[in-house]
Parts: sequence; structure tokens; C-alpha cells
Amino acid sequence: MHLKPIPALLLGLVFSGAAQAAEPITFNKLWTTPSVSAGFLAEIPAFDASTNTVWVAGVTGVDVLNALNGSLVQHIDTTAFGSINSVAINNGLAAFAMESSTDRTLPGQVVLFDTASLSLASGVNQITVGALPDMLTFSADGSMLLVANEATPTTYGAFDPAGSVSIINMDTRTATTAGLSGVATAGSAIRSPGMDYEPEYIAINAAGTQAYVTLQEANAMGVLDLGTQQFTSVIGLGTKDFSLPGNEIDPSHKDGIVDLRSADVQGFYQPDAIAAYEVDGQTYLVMANEGDTREDDGDKARLKESGLTGPSDLNQLNISTADSTSGDLYTFGARSFTIRDTDGNIVFDSGNQLDTEAMARGIYDDGRSDDKGVEPEGVELMEIGGEMYAFIGLERTTKAAVAIYNITDPANASFVDMIVTDGDVAPEGLKAFTIGGISYLVIANEVTSTTSLYQLTAAVPEPETWAMLLAGLGLVGFMARRRKAQQA
Repeated sequence: MHLKPIPALLLGLVFSGAAQAAEPITFNKLWTTPSVSAGFLAEIPAFDASTNTVWVAGVTGVDVLNALNGSLVQHIDTTAFGSINSVAINNGLAAFAMESSTDRTLPGQVVLFDTASLSLASGVNQITVGALPDMLTFSADGSMLLVANEATPTTYGAFDPAGSVSIINMDTRTATTAGLSGVATAGSAIRSPGMDYEPEYIAINAAGTQAYVTLQEANAMGVLDLGTQQFTSVIGLGTKDFSLPGNEIDPSHKDGIVDLRSADVQGFYQPDAIAAYEVDGQTYLVMANEGDTREDDGDKARLKESGLTGPSDLNQLNISTADSTSGDLYTFGARSFTIRDTDGNIVFDSGNQLDTEAMARGIYDDGRSDDKGVEPEGVELMEIGGEMYAFIGLERTTKAAVAIYNITDPANASFVDMIVTDGDVAPEGLKAFTIGGISYLVIANEVTSTTSLYQLTAAVPEPETWAMLLAGLGLVGFMARRRKAQQA
């Protein structure tokens, strides 16, 4: 049987209903597990598919949890190796990022554990990396493990170790180091707050050829060539104008008012977490624009205490003393998440939507208005039902909150919903995974030291969408019968 092509106009009639808007995501909380280990803070989760376990890192060790019910399988005490900052898992191997327990400006190490035996991996299992390894991630094929060495000084103005990225060859379990000194710069608004670049978070492209590294305090992104294992550029990420429509903020925690208004101040984006995904062969970068200052707060002050002048309604706002002048004010963070291309150009920014949605749900913390609002920190991406979703963890809401966006079309990303999880506060790390074709999101919450698991489901099309689709298919059948009758 020979089928004639359906006219393009008719195809549009049939399928336009399904393409007009992304379907929502439903989410269901399955369990919450509080940590019972002394000194432990639930910070960064990872998932091991070979054992169906969730590994949660937090200062003194790792809680290994049964992914199906949240029960504690084992607590791994890592204090003998130092303080743990992160965990990543690939093919039954868990990698721990450990800073020195005696002096964080000294080199740290990566410690490897076997996820089946819950013990040190066989062979080389301790690898020296740069100072204060803060985050680590495997390449998709598992051949490389990249470590962001934040290298924060203990005393500013004294010894400042060089920030770097360690690249570990997992076949030989040896590390090389990529530094940032002298790397060419591009973009705009790179900050110099009295310290060198401090790598915060890493995303790797699908091909495993390039890595993108957030340099949070510097308001920049480093681009790392994984072939030459050298940084090729540092890209300044610009600033966000909070006076523009859609970018309004609440700049004061003292006026007793929770509202968003135009503010004559620029915000440095200063992303924390970053994730990469690909659309039509092009890589896009999703960034949570948390904002950050020096640990000693030596680069910030409230406007009213800074000696600078500006609008009176900004008197309580924390501004960058390293960058602001009277009448030209800069603050920390963009109170949003952003999608950029690999040159750092903005493709999408969520504006003030994260603050707005938190306010609508009654979980906005007005006590953070002067600092960075809801402070978007964590990012996780997952494809569900053929659509790509971004999950954005908000660190500073009165209840733990994770915003969900459909980012299938990067330039037209859209808000879907917000997970608000009772009993949890301050999501630090997120991890999405699947078991048996079912999608899950695990959230590690630092303040409450709890870990929660949600099941995620793509909702079925709305009834009117089905009706339009079926009507269109009926029209196709009618046209086919008509053509057959005409040909008889």
C-alpha cells in the first residue's frame, strides 16, 4: 500500500495542540531521612545504579541510603582523610573530595570507595589534588574525573593557594592540574575581590571535550579544553539590571514589606552550580546565580554603612565595596537562574520569577532580602517524557524549595512548578536518576541535615489536547477516504 504524504498544513492542525505548551511534571515525596551521625550535614547526594543506593556527603562522612525506602545502609566515617565536600559516582566507584584536616590551603585528595563493598577501592584509592577540592564530577564515559579546587585562603592578604581543576585519568588514577593564571579573558564584569580565581562547580559537554567551570566570586566562567588539559579563556558573565521590568527585587529586610520593586543597582550573576545539555548539536549551560562574597566579608557592606550614596530604599542592601561607587552600585547574585551558550551569552534568564513564586507560596524569607533573595544554588537536569527539565534548588526559603523549569527550548524556557518540602530547609545538592524507567530527584538539605526523595512523572496531555489530536486524526482519516473515493 502506498501512502500519500499528509499536507504540512494538515500536520500542523493535527499536532499543534501537543506542541503549544509543555505538559506539567507531577511529584510525590517518597521518604525523608534525617542524619543521625554527629557533625554530619547533608550536602551533596550521588546515586549508585549498581546497588540502588543514594550516597550523601557532609563534612564528617557519607550516609549510604537505600534509594527505595531511605533506610541507612551504612555511615562511612571519612574524618581520617580530612573534611569531605562532595561525592560523585560512576560504574560502582564513589569518589570523595577531601580537604586537608590540618590546613585547607594544603593540597587535598580524592579518595575512592567501592560501592558494593562500601570500603576503599582496590588499587590506587587516594589521589592528591589541589587545595580545598570542593566539587568533582566524572565524564560521561567515566574515563576522567574532574575536581574543582577552590583554594580559599585562610587569611586574606596572606597565603592564597592557586585555584585549579585537577583532571584525573581513571585508567592510571593519576592527576594533572589545570591552572588559571594568565588565561585570556573575555566578556565583562570580572571581579577582583582580593583573591585569585576559585573554581566552584564543573559541567562537561556531551562529547567530553570541554569543561565549563564557575568562578563564583569573580563572576566568571572558565573554559577548559580537556584535550590539551588547559584553560583557554575566562569569560566575565556581566551584570543584571534590577531596575528593568521583570528584574525587580526586594532590597530590604527591615521595612516589614515583602514586595518586588525596581532598584537602581546591578547584580553580579556569580553562579554556583552549573549543568550542561545539548540541543541540535549545541551545548547550553544552566547556571544557578547564587552570588557570593569573600569569606571574611571584606568586599561587602550595607549601603548605609559603606560611605557611598545611593537611593534611600537601598540602604539595607549589601553592596560590593570592591566594585561600587556613589550612584553606580553593585550587589551580589542575580536571584535567578540563567541559560547561556558556551561563549557566555545569555539565552534565557528567569528574571524575578524565583522570588515571585516563593512569595506566592508563602515561603519567601524576608530576612534574606538585603542579601541575595532566595539564593538559587543547586542545578540538576533530567529528561522526562521527551522533555528536558531543570531543577533549581533555592537555599534561602523558609521551607526547602526546588523550582522546575522546562528548558527543552533554551530560549523559551518556562516555569512548570515548585517543589516545597515540609520538614526540610536549605537544599544544598540535587541528584536526578532513574530506577526501572521511573524518574526520581533526591534533595540533600543542609540546615535540617535531611535527605528527601521525590518521584517525578510527566503528566498526560490535558483532555482538550487529546480531543484536538483525535479530531485531527479523524480529519486525516476523512481526507484519506475522500482521496480514495476521488481516485475510484
